[in-house]
Amino acid sequence: MTDVNQTIQSTVDDNTVVLFMKGTKEMPQCGFSSRVAGVLNFMGVDFKDVNVLADDEIRQGIKDFSDWPTIPQLYIKGEFVGGCDIITEMTLSGELDTMFDDQGVGYDKAKADQIREANG
Repeated sequence: MTDVNQTIQSTVDDNTVVLFMKGTKEMPQCGFSSRVAGVLNFMGVDFKDVNVLADDEIRQGIKDFSDWPTIPQLYIKGEFVGGCDIITEMTLSGELDTMFDDQGVGYDKAKADQIREANG
């Protein structure tokens, strides 16, 4: 395993929820990263953000690691969940809530319901 793969694996293993994104959760640097970070922040999810713009090796390495070509990428309990479109769909269907419940991830259910109501 390469150093970048070890770094990514450690990050995914050591944090319950990880978002590899462009920018930070406080200051996303692209619309897709902003959408996913915004959903997680609004729902009160405690997550680790990894700014791929700060490290070219991580930026390419995460794509190779997951075999997924785009960023952002969300991991929950070490499992790759998806990118912006998948997370958006899962949020609107309630599937993300179920995953959080199943994995013991804390979030504000009322805020998740608000997202669905606003987009229903």
